Amino acid sequence: MTATTTLAERLGYGPDDKLVILSCDDLGSCHAANVGVFTALREGAATCASLMVPAPWARHAAEEATPADDIGVHLTLNAEHDRYRWGPITHAPSLQSGEGGFPRTLTDLWEHADQSEVLRELRAQTERAIQWGLDVTHLAPHLSAITLRPEFFDVYLELAVEYRLPIRLPSTIGADQAGFPFRKLAAEEGVVFPDHFDHDWRAGSAERVHAAIEQLQPGVTEIHVQPAIDTPEVRAITPAAPGWIADLELVTSPDLQARLDAAGATMIGYRQLRAVMRDA
Repeated sequence: MTATTTLAERLGYGPDDKLVILSCDDLGSCHAANVGVFTALREGAATCASLMVPAPWARHAAEEATPADDIGVHLTLNAEHDRYRWGPITHAPSLQSGEGGFPRTLTDLWEHADQSEVLRELRAQTERAIQWGLDVTHLAPHLSAITLRPEFFDVYLELAVEYRLPIRLPSTIGADQAGFPFRKLAAEEGVVFPDHFDHDWRAGSAERVHAAIEQLQPGVTEIHVQPAIDTPEVRAITPAAPGWIADLELVTSPDLQARLDAAGATMIGYRQLRAVMRDA
């Protein structure tokens, strides 16, 4: 492999090919999300998902998964909903909010989290997913909690190297904005990550997803959605629920597949990136 070999070429494609990972976040967060994500994977255009191991419906998701499903760990340190809580699976006092469970906000997390407790908790989440029988394909932090803080990015990178797993990294935020060269550091450790990923977490993804497909560039692009079925449960959890419900309609619509086809997209998952990383 030469210094100019692209990720697409390492995956066996041409340097100008447009490869798309369509990923589903928040698997395990609730029953509606579990049904929505598996529907998106099996009946829609989605190619992978990530599991929130500490969340209440994580075990159900793990039991519903099949060996064909491309599932990573959605490394979780926040519980952001007003009336719906989850917390650490390890003894981690610095990761508890005053009301019990993980902090709601990133600011609260960053002000109190101890790095050693973060590492122990996130390693335990990864190990539990493996113990549940999942063939873990990648790591992707919930709310990007450990992506853009140097002390927590070290944890992210350590786990990626330890488990030999590719990771999600934003491409729409640069090293100058983050304050450190996070993508360069990951590459130097041999960690694989998509070339393009839009760091945009607004609920309801149609506008963002359509724009990403229209502007598709050569290389590997990850596009994330958060699909859920429409139930009283999910609507009670968060005012963002209509956006999640719309995501399921989006990712299972013939229109989305037509847009991907028209853009010349080749659909892949994180399992292919993991194979490249481990082969290297």
